[in-house]
Amino acid sequence: MPNTVLIIAASALVGIGLGYIIRKVIAEAKISSAETAAKRIVEEATQEANALKREKELEAKEETHRLRNEIEKESKERRSELQRMERRLLQKEESLDRKISNVEKKEEELRKKEEENRKTEEKLEQLHQEQLSELEKISGMTSGEAKDVLMQRVREDIDHEITMMVKDMENQAREEGEKKAREIVTLAIQRCAADHVSESTVSVVSLPNDEMKGRIIGREGRNIRALETLTGIDLIIDDTPEAVIISGFDPIRREVARIALEKLVSDGRIHPARIEEIVEKTRKEIDAQIKEEGERAAFETKVHGLHPELVTLLGKLRYRTSYGQNVLQHSIEVSHLAGIMAAELGLDITLSKRAGLLHDIGKAIDHETEGSHVQIGGDLAKKYKESAVIVNAVEAHHGDTDFNTLEAVLIQSADAISAVRPGARRETLEAYIKRLEKLENIADSFEGVEKAYAIHAGREIRIMVKPDRIDDYSSIKVARDIVKKVENELEYPGQIKVTVIRETRAVDYAK
Repeated sequence: MPNTVLIIAASALVGIGLGYIIRKVIAEAKISSAETAAKRIVEEATQEANALKREKELEAKEETHRLRNEIEKESKERRSELQRMERRLLQKEESLDRKISNVEKKEEELRKKEEENRKTEEKLEQLHQEQLSELEKISGMTSGEAKDVLMQRVREDIDHEITMMVKDMENQAREEGEKKAREIVTLAIQRCAADHVSESTVSVVSLPNDEMKGRIIGREGRNIRALETLTGIDLIIDDTPEAVIISGFDPIRREVARIALEKLVSDGRIHPARIEEIVEKTRKEIDAQIKEEGERAAFETKVHGLHPELVTLLGKLRYRTSYGQNVLQHSIEVSHLAGIMAAELGLDITLSKRAGLLHDIGKAIDHETEGSHVQIGGDLAKKYKESAVIVNAVEAHHGDTDFNTLEAVLIQSADAISAVRPGARRETLEAYIKRLEKLENIADSFEGVEKAYAIHAGREIRIMVKPDRIDDYSSIKVARDIVKKVENELEYPGQIKVTVIRETRAVDYAK
């Protein structure tokens, strides 16, 4: 047994020793292999590094050569440029030398001429003295006596000139007075010009659909008959899509019918009883609106203390037209025009504006009362205790009676201005448009004009000219020539301002 243990122990020791020897041999082999691989890698890296080094050295040499060539080229260009500049400087120096030489020659010539002029002046002075002495001997007067005679003659000539000047100034003052009057009228027109042309006999009510036409007509036409009977107007229902035409001579009745029909269409309940209710309610609203319009007109013109009935009649003028011109707006305009002209002439502004506002008051009821609106207006002014000046202005603004005051003359002038100014009445609209077209055609006929625009109701025309063909000085001449041609070929009220615009633009883009 002990021997067995010893054998086993010996075997174990031998196995351990053999294992150690084997592992050592294997490890040494691996280490030797690793060292060989490492040496190979180091050699390869060394070779690659050397190759890369040689490549970089070649690139560096090439770059150095290229830079040296560029520097040499740039140096040559600079030397060439310096040589050109030196040649130019030499040429300029030679030119300056020649000019200096010419200037010196001219200075010398001028000195000689100055000397000659001085000698000539001395000779002339000597001759003048000799002639003066000879004249004194011939005339038998001294220089002082001759001066007195000349002064006397000058005084006589001056007196004659003063007399002529006074006469010219009187004529000029007369012309300036007429010109000032025209300026006052023109100023009043320009400050109050506005368009008031409108339709006068028909109104159009839009419908949501054509089915509404049948509801408006009603069973056997009872609805349309009720509406026409209550308002006193005619309803025209034709093939016009989604629209009903209201026709009537009385503008107030037509307005009542229009508003009532719009309310009925919006409400949807259309039958005789409802129609009567809506028409009555609308009539009350129109009466209230008439009063508001009259009060607005009085407030806008600053005319206070009018009788309530006159205020109501003024409001009715809101629904009255004359040749397409709204009479209330016309009356307000006449009031402003009369006030402006009265201020310029030193007359009563308040009285003039009041007369201007009331001058057409008769038109509010001239379809209800016999007589002209001038007679009716005068009677109304007397009835409501207006002053004699107002009454005379109302009665005389169409020349039916004599003028008793300057304010009455102003009202006639303001009424004429408001009626005949461009765009005020339909009967003059065609001529007004033709005048604007002719005004633009006159401007377009000039060479270099690009476009012309008539503005401010024909009181100004603006002309755009081509900047490459018309310079700043030529534009002044173009404006003057256009003014002359307009004055010769066109008839117009007041004056027309001609503005020539020359524009030069420089456009670039930042990128």
